[in-house]
Amino acid sequence: MPAKLSVNLNAIAMLRNRRDLPWPSVEGLGRIALLAGAHGLTVHPRPDQRHIRFTDLPILRALIDDEFPQAEFNIEGYPSDDFLGLCAMAQPDQVTLVPDDPSQATSDHGWDFRKHSDFLADVVARLKKGGCRVSLFADGDGDAEAVALAKQTGADRIELYTGPYGGCYDAPEKAAAILEQLGATADAARDAGLGVNAGHDLTVANLPVLALRIPHLAEVSIGHGLTADALEYGMAETVRRFRRACGEKV
Repeated sequence: MPAKLSVNLNAIAMLRNRRDLPWPSVEGLGRIALLAGAHGLTVHPRPDQRHIRFTDLPILRALIDDEFPQAEFNIEGYPSDDFLGLCAMAQPDQVTLVPDDPSQATSDHGWDFRKHSDFLADVVARLKKGGCRVSLFADGDGDAEAVALAKQTGADRIELYTGPYGGCYDAPEKAAAILEQLGATADAARDAGLGVNAGHDLTVANLPVLALRIPHLAEVSIGHGLTADALEYGMAETVRRFRRACGEKV
């Protein structure tokens, strides 16, 4: 099965937040993405609300519940008490836990599972009591032992951090080496019984090769590259382009 596409709305929200105006509409563009066949929507509500605002969460939850009940709502973030409270309120279908410091511009590394496994196990248990799937942000460095520790937390999936792969857009040999590490990590996750998601700097150009190397890839969460393409092609056509890049016949 082709990987499912979750559209990350953070960049749209960041553009909206440049002015005290309601456009571009996070809800409206989320609706267009879902109408074009996106599997779900992703948001990362950071403490400073520099892109997604806490008030966006119930609006997006209602959009999915009322108009697209087959779609999924994925919320990602660092598991502070405040973040877990937002998850309890918004009731996402999936929570993706990332080891971000609030000052980071964007997610740029996975969890240290050797150091944080006990902490993550407690958080995962709390989230799963609420009925959601839990995914853990992971470095795609081929470390099978780290993947096994991720499994021991009780998580359902890992999300491969693909930033280094996306950063090799002009260095194909380096991209191929990183792709193999990502693939080895995904293979270890599959063998451990974990599902595999991926996200960060994925594009229409580099996604098909990733999907070919990781045929069991469950989901990709894409925001920056997708939003950039939407400026050129429009949101609906961009979603269709990314769905095709995932391997869907659109």
